[in-house]
Amino acid sequence: MRVVSGIQPTGQLHLGNYLGAIRNWVAMQDSGEFGDLLYFVADLHAISLPHDPKALRDGTLEIVAALIACGLDPDKVTLFNQAQVPQHAELQWLLNGTARMGWLNRMTQWKDKAGKNREGASIALFAYPVLQAADVLLYQATHVPVGEDQKQHLELARDIAQKFNNDFASEDAPVFTLPDPIIPEATARIMSLRDGSKKMSKSDPSEASRINLADDVDTIAQKIRKAKTDPEPLPSEVAGLADRPEAANLVGIYAAMAGTSSAAVLAEHGGQGFGQFKPALGELLAAKLGPITARFRELKDDRTALDHVLAKGAEKARALAVPTLDATYKALGLVR
Repeated sequence: MRVVSGIQPTGQLHLGNYLGAIRNWVAMQDSGEFGDLLYFVADLHAISLPHDPKALRDGTLEIVAALIACGLDPDKVTLFNQAQVPQHAELQWLLNGTARMGWLNRMTQWKDKAGKNREGASIALFAYPVLQAADVLLYQATHVPVGEDQKQHLELARDIAQKFNNDFASEDAPVFTLPDPIIPEATARIMSLRDGSKKMSKSDPSEASRINLADDVDTIAQKIRKAKTDPEPLPSEVAGLADRPEAANLVGIYAAMAGTSSAAVLAEHGGQGFGQFKPALGELLAAKLGPITARFRELKDDRTALDHVLAKGAEKARALAVPTLDATYKALGLVR
């Protein structure tokens, strides 16, 4: 098995990133069951939207610090940023000849991010899914961890790989491996603290909508205390959370952090008002996230060490990428 996944360096990592992806990355690393693990900072993807260059560089290094603080070990996984592995962009261009406009026009993320001003959106934003395909096909990934919102992108990567293999390779010697999704059963879907119908997001303008991994204990407690809820006490059964998205979100966060189920949380806290439940949730988050925050703050200002981690990871990634890129050029009949 070879697993590949990435994360954008825009905004601070938050609780949703940790519970939805990073915690599972660490578990995969520690299990020893998944072969090669490649995790990258998707800085090339970040330039598909307007950005500040300094913020992008700072964000890239801070993401690496946060990933290590969460438990990723650069000696056990390949941790790098795209910009140091130019084969990502090179393969994207080669795959642009196989990808189809109709496929990209149907991508939900393109519609959402471009909005009504599609003429004013960048080509990079439109072709974003082709770079995502290159990210995983470049390494002959067999599996890609995905959430519900990324399934469409992995399906596109498979479509591109299949069409390329059909057009330019033999059945016995395909150029690209078709990656399968990994959808961890324990993945938690964490919603905004201000609106239980929306995912917790780095792009939300309200800091109060999320718990950042860099937040201190007092900030976490304050955000949980001010989290949107309703006036009713917690029910004793999960069915009672129907049509109560904010209550369901806080119970889900507690369950995910405690390593238990929502049913078990309600068995313990059912009947309590949020005046009792919120302090308990704040204490749990502070206890679990405190060591991560402390380690992150220790790492984030050591730019030399972080640069070394990325350079070392990029060297390994480039070595893995070259054979696939060479095979792609050869299949297309390009003379190098």
